Amino acid sequence: MLKTKSISLIILITGLLSLPACSDQSTELNPSAESAPAARQTAEPPRPLTNKTVHLLMARSEPRVPAGATAPGFVVDPSWPKPLPNNWLIGQVGGLAVDAHDNIWVYHRGRSLDESSVRGLGVAGTDANGSPIDGLGFSRALAEQVAGCCDVAPAVLKFDTEGNLLDAWGGPQDPDFLADNCRESDGCFWPGTEHGIYVDHNDFVYISGNGTGAAGQFPWAATHGDDSHILKFTADGEFIYQIGHAGAEGPDSEDTDSGPNGTPQPYKVADMSVDPETNRMYVADGYGNRRILIVDAENGQYLGHFGAYGQNPVDDPEGTDVDPYDAGPWAADYQAGNMKPMFYRSPLHCAKLSNDGLLYACDRSNNRIQVFEASKAGLGECANPDAEPGLCGFVRDIPIAPQTASGTAVAAAFSVDPDQSCLYVADLANGTFYIVNRENHTELDRIGRRGRQVGEFHWIHILSVDSAGNIYTGEVQSGPRVQKFTRYGPASCSGTGYADIGSYDRNR
Repeated sequence: MLKTKSISLIILITGLLSLPACSDQSTELNPSAESAPAARQTAEPPRPLTNKTVHLLMARSEPRVPAGATAPGFVVDPSWPKPLPNNWLIGQVGGLAVDAHDNIWVYHRGRSLDESSVRGLGVAGTDANGSPIDGLGFSRALAEQVAGCCDVAPAVLKFDTEGNLLDAWGGPQDPDFLADNCRESDGCFWPGTEHGIYVDHNDFVYISGNGTGAAGQFPWAATHGDDSHILKFTADGEFIYQIGHAGAEGPDSEDTDSGPNGTPQPYKVADMSVDPETNRMYVADGYGNRRILIVDAENGQYLGHFGAYGQNPVDDPEGTDVDPYDAGPWAADYQAGNMKPMFYRSPLHCAKLSNDGLLYACDRSNNRIQVFEASKAGLGECANPDAEPGLCGFVRDIPIAPQTASGTAVAAAFSVDPDQSCLYVADLANGTFYIVNRENHTELDRIGRRGRQVGEFHWIHILSVDSAGNIYTGEVQSGPRVQKFTRYGPASCSGTGYADIGSYDRNR
């Protein structure tokens, strides 16, 4: 049981906290369909603020940092983001990223919305019986649309730190996008289930998917089969290239060159990041394959890959290809005392680079993060059967609530002080994110708990940090939303906390 308490309070912002300010322009808070940006159009810049004193109702997580230690505090901003235009709704948040300009990119699964959410959709096709349906396959036999609200937002949404929508594009719900910007004839196959997004130092946008199964059940359904590719776009949605062929029949963690133009063939990619110094892209490949894949971000060409503990060939023992949400296999390992599985258990969910050259891999279903020296991992075949630090680029394991059945270490990010002294780790199973001292790998605090209220999480799936140290989160399953947690107090982490990250201790 998580011990962090949430209380509601009114905070008077006087300049001590850098919080988003509310404009006195009502059109900014509730834009009409006529004045708001449509899909693929860029909104006007926010108007200058005229009111410098802001009252916000916030839910605050009381910090419980151990004596002698310091860590940032966070307060959720319930006004972020501002209401979307055009009666748009978002579905499950597959990916979220903050770019070098502090733009927040949200990549959501519009096709996950249920019938009661999108009754503003009109007819987009017919079903097998010839009856009219909307883009998600829901009946429209009685009328073109059956209610005034709502519609599905484009798959990629770009916000500023104040919560203003700056741009929106992508997906079958964006009119003409697949016909004009992402044509299958050009080798661009929009993913069936949106998952990871990353925006690099050159403002290129990379997206992936982890969809599986038959296609074509409704007008907006993908028709290529399994998601087994990565797409690269410009910031305004112009297609550049695709890594891998969409619709691969199964995983192959050792593949290096069977994608388009000799690129590797990934399979159900979870996430990725690009090193601005080397332009190498590190891919959490991910839901089907069991590897970190390394490619040249310029052209998608293969550079290397590795599995757990840096080993290559990747160890994929008999019988480990299990459903990613099946808690049994990890629980059995934990109960048997096997804390070092020699393979990544699906899904390998993140690949995040720190400024000091370390790569953090979120091995979600093994309840751990593995740390590597990025410059030394994946350079060729390497064996590390005893999980020895210093071999194959491997540095260490960081267990994340290992006593939980499975599915904890879902995402990672870093504080913005020069040493990136804080490691933030999202825990999907327990509905929280941990603040970890990156020097000694101890837990200093945790923010949030499972729930559906502001500041709580129902399947936290991703988190990212802006240049002020504010954290943005996205959720999946039946509570799709994004939240902003504004940093206050220290910008860095110091001191020693709890060694057992994610403990159920009620006194913590």
